[in-house]
Amino acid sequence: MAVRDPVAQPLVIQTERLHPDSATWLAQRCTLVAAAPGEEAFEAHIERANALVVRTYTRVDASLLARAPRLRVVGRAGVGLDNIDLVACAERHVAVVHTPDANTTAVVEYVFTLLLDALRPRQRLLDAPDPSGWEALRKELSAPRQLADLTLGIYGLGRVGSAVARVAAAFHMRVLYHDLLDIPESRRHGATPVSRDTLLEDVDILSVHVDGRPENRRLLDGPALDRLRDDAILVNTSRGFIIDTPALASWLRRRPHCLALLDVHQPEPIPSDHPLLGLPNARLYPHLGGATATANRNMSRVVEDIWRVLSGEEPAYAAVRPAGAS
Repeated sequence: MAVRDPVAQPLVIQTERLHPDSATWLAQRCTLVAAAPGEEAFEAHIERANALVVRTYTRVDASLLARAPRLRVVGRAGVGLDNIDLVACAERHVAVVHTPDANTTAVVEYVFTLLLDALRPRQRLLDAPDPSGWEALRKELSAPRQLADLTLGIYGLGRVGSAVARVAAAFHMRVLYHDLLDIPESRRHGATPVSRDTLLEDVDILSVHVDGRPENRRLLDGPALDRLRDDAILVNTSRGFIIDTPALASWLRRRPHCLALLDVHQPEPIPSDHPLLGLPNARLYPHLGGATATANRNMSRVVEDIWRVLSGEEPAYAAVRPAGAS
């Protein structure tokens, strides 16, 4: 394996938050500047930066790369690479590293948190109700459906989708999935592959777990949504642009018994005129799928691969490999 010479006294710009342990670890090995694009410190150091550490909201494109002639590596503390122009990075021989499995467990846990919140109404007892009040609460909060009675559809059986299938099997759900790839049976966890149309038409719950390729923009448009059942639950913890938002708003208005549970949006943060705000069957959340201390710690460990690249070593998880690596 060919490697480039390590960078002496490298300068790294951290544009978004990292776990303190990882930030400290990196600062012990290089000059670490914490600043977002547009801030004075970022503008003062970008021309000399050897590495960038970003998360979701820093756009690394050709225009930014042109301002960073010494850049060797971009580290994405997270999974998706939608905010990084991989082609532009490759053309400039800038490595891109990330943490592809860092928040899988957190997102899967979150998917079922949303579903159980939606399906199993409950109320804390703050005082002791009388017998009639007790019975009234039990009747009012009785759930019409439980997971084991329902068919779950998984759109995209990658790392997260496969793990969702495994947990769904533990709930004794029937699970269908659709994916562009031929998924090995060992990763299906009992889920059955079906066509896209069958997936949309035959499930009670549709959970979306596709990647950020351009072809997936508005993957769920009006005609696709209209194939779903009249009481379907749609869960999106993937990417906001996967769903045609105006079409979803129209669908929810026409299907009052349907429910959308959305943790990701386009754009983020959502604007005050977002078409789903105020709809009783749209539940919007502020991108919390990977928001656990463990996931944050795992994602922040991207600094280790950044250091490997700067030291002339091969990184563990490269989306764009370092120049000279074989």
